[in-house]
Amino acid sequence: MNYRHAYHAGNFSDVFKHAVMALIVESLKNKDKPFCYIDTHAGIGQYDLMAIQAQKTGEYKAGIEALMADSTASAHPLLAPYLDVVKGMNSPETLRYYPGSPLLARKLMRHNDRMVACELHPEDAELLKSHFKGDRQVAIQHADGYRALKAALPPPERRGLVHIDPPYEDREEFVHLTRWLALTHQRWATGTYLIWYPIKDRRPLRRFYDELIGSGIRRILVAELNINPDNTPDALNGSGLLMINPPFELDKKIRTLQPLLGGVFNATGQHRCDWLVGE
Repeated sequence: MNYRHAYHAGNFSDVFKHAVMALIVESLKNKDKPFCYIDTHAGIGQYDLMAIQAQKTGEYKAGIEALMADSTASAHPLLAPYLDVVKGMNSPETLRYYPGSPLLARKLMRHNDRMVACELHPEDAELLKSHFKGDRQVAIQHADGYRALKAALPPPERRGLVHIDPPYEDREEFVHLTRWLALTHQRWATGTYLIWYPIKDRRPLRRFYDELIGSGIRRILVAELNINPDNTPDALNGSGLLMINPPFELDKKIRTLQPLLGGVFNATGQHRCDWLVGE
């Protein structure tokens, strides 16, 4: 309950996650049938990069600000769905506002798509509701996102994306995540899942991978953008994405994005994009 994403909005990790998330949402739009986007840890929806929280850490300066300042990288077509949303929220001269995951998804949705966003922090849940007030395509729940998934899955649309981005304050978060993934996958095995995780100490991460390999879940893709080598266990060395049932050729697109973003962020770590579990 202490984690507040306002301090970290727009950092390198957000950029990587949101660029990939936008590609997944765009792939869902390739079919006319509607889809449902479900966010278990939604945050407040929109972040002010001039606010005291973002200014205190300045993490966005080495993230979204650095990317938008790089005219070559920011012009890459794979980044267009994501960056078009960011640009649309700001004037050409000033970068001030940054979308949280639910707002990014909402701006990419069509008139017949639907969103369910959950947030447990009471103040953040109220802010999230204010951003989507009157939007009939969006349902905001002040709830534990893991438990809310039980009621939300499978969605009536039978198509969509589940985005899971917990704060990882609990040392047992990977254990909880593995358990909930197994349960939710049983309810909706054909859905697409996007799970973000921090890359710090590799030991719990290796156990997480091992548990998922033995879970029976198929088609698990892992992608990592590592800014630093794995030599500082308590620091955020990289950003990890675990995807279940990713869209066709998403792995190839991520492998194109990784060196591009790594160059913008002066990354010195090794990137990864491979199948943890295949078909």
